[in-house]
Order: sequence, then structure tokens, then C-alpha cells
Amino acid sequence: MTEALPVADGPAPELRVWALDGIPEVSPGDDLVSLVLAALEAQPAPDRWVQDGDVVVVTSKIVSKAEGRVVSADDREQAITDETVRVVASRVHPGGVTRIVENRLGLVMAAAGVDASNTPDGTVLLLPVDPDLSARRLRAGLADHLGVRVGVVVTDTAGRPWRAGQTDIAIGAAGVQVMDDLRGQTDTQGRTLTVTVAAVADEIAAAAELVKGKASGRPVAIVRGLAHLTLADDGPGARALVRLGPEDMFAQGSAEAYEQGWKDAVEGDRQ
Repeated sequence: MTEALPVADGPAPELRVWALDGIPEVSPGDDLVSLVLAALEAQPAPDRWVQDGDVVVVTSKIVSKAEGRVVSADDREQAITDETVRVVASRVHPGGVTRIVENRLGLVMAAAGVDASNTPDGTVLLLPVDPDLSARRLRAGLADHLGVRVGVVVTDTAGRPWRAGQTDIAIGAAGVQVMDDLRGQTDTQGRTLTVTVAAVADEIAAAAELVKGKASGRPVAIVRGLAHLTLADDGPGARALVRLGPEDMFAQGSAEAYEQGWKDAVEGDRQ
């Protein structure tokens, strides 16, 4: 059974988030546990050492680099095709073509998560093969060395339906309650909550990105104040956040759905 850390008074009224300095450029085969521990030891303030109930948030880019997911690809579009399971939407624009696809992890995002930034020319960076497993390994290593229970969230950047811009989301997690199910509880007016399930792992990822940034060279952050969401075991992982199949309300882009509707109507008339 997934067990949360005991917290007498519920959620903490304060949340602290800070990024770690000192993480070097990561290469295939590097030990992320050792790199994070070295950065922690270099922290100037003792209170920034990882404590029981903290969450370590890691950008998937360095996980992919450590796991050797840098591949030769003169044509990024072909790399995207190779990682694609299903095309959701495709749009032509002055800069080229944007493809929203389902990738091998079941994640629906632009370009299948294939990243050409901060990698050598002629290469692209793929997402980790199993981000939840990556998170579990990092969590186990940190817990073993630090002697405390920590959560780990592996993040990547994605857009969202109906919203401009991008935000970081959790693609891997260990030791963290990825959703906080509030259904059955009552609000301040005494009304029963019937649909509220907070995607807290995504909220953690987004909060951490505010201090990590995209080009600051700080791919790791610590989040403190969420001990009530830190688990004694690995938990379900971020895979539990993925919604596909009958529950997917955005299985197709608007243009694709319109085209499919016309196709179905024509075929129906023929019958």
C-alpha cells in the first residue's frame, strides 16, 4: 500500500523551492546520484541539504543524457517520426510543421518530446526510455546516501489544450503522490467535492521550473513543504497521469476530427 509521511496538521502553509548550482554538463554513463549529491554538498546554507519529505525535481534532459539517449539525426523530423505512435494533429506554419503526437511513452506532446537544443550539431535528444524507472533509481540512490525519504519528479516541457505557452509536467515520478484526490471532501461552504483531483506532480514540476529555467544551467531543484505528498514507497509513478483511450477527450486535433467526420459521413451515405 502506498503510504504518505505522517503530517499532524496537513499541508504545510509554506512552500520553498530552490535550484541547485554546480551540476556539470552531463554525458552518457554519468551517475546522476553522484552529481546531485556533489551539488548538495556544495550548497552554502545548511538548511538547503535535503531533508525528510523533500522532493527532488530533475529535468528529463539530463536523465536522457546520462542514459545515452543522444542519437545522431541530421533530420529531426525523421527522429520525431521514429518516436511517434499516433499523430494527433499536424499544422503547417511559416517556420515549418508542428506535429502533436503520442510518443512511445503514451505522452501526447509536440515533436514526440524530441529535443534538438543543448545537444551537439547533428544529434537530438530523446526522452528517457522509462522515466518512472529513472525516477525510482534516482530516489533509491539518494535515499541510500542521505538516509531520508525523498520524492523524485522527472520533468519535461509540454503545451496544453486551450492554453498558450508551455509549462513543465511530470513524466516520471517516484516516492510522490502524483494525484491528490479530494473527491468526497467538503469545501469551506460545506459542499461535497465530486470531481476535484489535483495533478500535484505536474504542479511540482511547474513550480520547480520557475527556479530551474531553460538556459540557466540548473537542471535540478528541491521542493520543500510537501511532506504530506511524499510516500514511503515508489508509488504509482507519473504514468498514472497519462489519459488515453476512451478517457481522452482530445484524441484528434480540430481539423483532423472535422476531416474524419466528413469521411465517416460520406462512407455512411455510400452504405
